[in-house]
Amino acid sequence: MNNHQEQIEKANKEVAKLKESVSKHEWNLQYHVMPQANWMNDPNGFSFFKGEYHLFYQHHPFGPKWGPMHWGHVKSKDLVNWEHLPIALAPSEEYDKDGCFSGSAIEKDGKLYLMYTGNVWIDGKLDEDLKQVQALAVSEDGIHFEKLKENPVIAETPEGDINTFHFRDPKVWKHENTYYVVLGSKTKKNTGQALLYRSDDLIDWEYVSIMAKGEGNFGFMWECPDLFELDGKEVLVLSPQGVKPEGNDYHNLHQAGYVIGQLEYQTGELQYGSYYTLDHGFDFYAPQTMMDEKGRRILIAWMDMWESEMPTQQFGYSGAMTIPRLVTMRDDRLYTLPVPELEALREKEVQYTDVVIEGEESLEGVHGDCIELKVTMNVKDATIFGLKLRVDEATEQETVLSFDKGEGIVTLDRNKSGKGPDGVRKTEVTMLEIVHLQIFIDKSSIEVFINEGEKVMSSRIFPTNEATGITFFADQQMNIENLNKWHLKQAIK
Repeated sequence: MNNHQEQIEKANKEVAKLKESVSKHEWNLQYHVMPQANWMNDPNGFSFFKGEYHLFYQHHPFGPKWGPMHWGHVKSKDLVNWEHLPIALAPSEEYDKDGCFSGSAIEKDGKLYLMYTGNVWIDGKLDEDLKQVQALAVSEDGIHFEKLKENPVIAETPEGDINTFHFRDPKVWKHENTYYVVLGSKTKKNTGQALLYRSDDLIDWEYVSIMAKGEGNFGFMWECPDLFELDGKEVLVLSPQGVKPEGNDYHNLHQAGYVIGQLEYQTGELQYGSYYTLDHGFDFYAPQTMMDEKGRRILIAWMDMWESEMPTQQFGYSGAMTIPRLVTMRDDRLYTLPVPELEALREKEVQYTDVVIEGEESLEGVHGDCIELKVTMNVKDATIFGLKLRVDEATEQETVLSFDKGEGIVTLDRNKSGKGPDGVRKTEVTMLEIVHLQIFIDKSSIEVFINEGEKVMSSRIFPTNEATGITFFADQQMNIENLNKWHLKQAIK
């Protein structure tokens, strides 16, 4: 057994010690990917290989806080039921001894390749304390990976106005007959940017250009870049660090969003337009996309936020993924909706039609802590209206989603959501007479899809088991035209 396999075995044994107690914990999510034990952050290597979806993730298997990064691994035939697999990557070589940082996956010659950042801490100033390189690992079966002897395949940062220490998160794709990779970077004066490389064989890489650079309030470092084509345009998804709050926007520690433009492959320059946020809730970072065998663009993200309080840590686990989301473009904006495969989780349907709400009301059978809720509301005369979720009146717990028709604002308020961080997030929505909502509630999360994917708000919340109530409210008469509520089955064992 080589050193890499030894480190993987050691990590797997550590996770096995806690996984049973974690699986029984009250905040353990039932249909979201999360670690069997200890720490999870960014999704990595999201891909389709030999008829199955593979999702890897940043993982510290030796504790519930961030530490030396490994790659955890799950796979699924349907994007719904996920199976935990052995850890795929562990720090084991000189070039990655302090962490196998984020990256991506691509199939070549019937094998699955993982491209990742090898991290090494070095002595020096605060911003010059790491050496980052890009490396490859390969697998015949999609489960057991070997690091290439040619590693690191990109060993140095290019010349120019490029910070030599922060150089990470490769996202690889194939265009025509050439492989390309985009890397997160920043300038020497701390402006976020993305770098482009190309290769004929995944091993010998040629630097092309600075593909895109931030202007104005666009952060000091661009993490987890992801470039893909949609409807004849290029979309660059990225996670800029250090964007300053503006109005209702950018109130999380770091952001995740996208720009739309055109990439000139020969020069490697992306001409792009405005930056838009992908999720307006509290907990959404490092989104990564893939195209599946049906030609759909699917996105998944880390459903937590850096430096946020995580109450599950005292129970031996932390971190989760969002549900997989289908990405489409409408009027040069991205819309994201839950993948339709999630409908397979539905059971015990409760339906209502034409219910008048004025004041505050709950509906029999509409409650729960592991549910999907679809609601079509005709807001009529109401100016302030919405829902209270995960309600327990005895302990005054509630998570409130409210709409202000006059201001065109939707607010997610978790100030009374139970344990963990509080706060409010707001975003603008198109305020039509009819408002569509699709809400996914799990044991310690909520994801709200507004107006068929126009806006999404995701959040971790940590209420007690008793907080299962749902209440509708409106300051004037409002009509619930249609309501469907389902209990959702457990999808991840």
